[in-house]
Amino acid sequence: MPRDDGEMMLKTISRNASLKRKKRFNFTHAVKFRSVIIVCIMALIFSLPCFTEEDPVPEKAVPAVLKKAVLCEKIVRSNPVNEGVVFSSGLQRLFCFTYFDPVYSESRIYHKYYFNDKFINKYPLSIKPPSFATYSRIELRESDKGPWRVEITDAEDNVLTEIRFSIID
Repeated sequence: MPRDDGEMMLKTISRNASLKRKKRFNFTHAVKFRSVIIVCIMALIFSLPCFTEEDPVPEKAVPAVLKKAVLCEKIVRSNPVNEGVVFSSGLQRLFCFTYFDPVYSESRIYHKYYFNDKFINKYPLSIKPPSFATYSRIELRESDKGPWRVEITDAEDNVLTEIRFSIID
């Protein structure tokens, strides 16, 4: 049996009101969801500086440990040969060999040569982890007879050791 228009109209209005309520609920829900997302993004953006690591204050570098420092006549396979403190003037050259273990970071050392307590030359040498052997060389002349010394220093000019030696006839 057909319904009257009043009843039909009432159902249509109810249905429309119900749809509006649903749409409004969805709209409100969407607005709340967007608001939450925006708040989360803003919180993340503003909290990033808190989580970034600042460069730590550089600590003083741990110095390499000098294990061996000698004068010698030659170097064979990274090893000193004929170590001594007195050398003949007949030799053409001498080597100052240094061995560091451990070496914590790449750094520079210096071999400073003195003849009769007068500065002659300074040789910069690089050392690298984990351990490192290096050497410097001087060419000898007939006039080089007498007392010598080599200061082994770090990059800050701290003397790590001093080796005294002599050149004789």
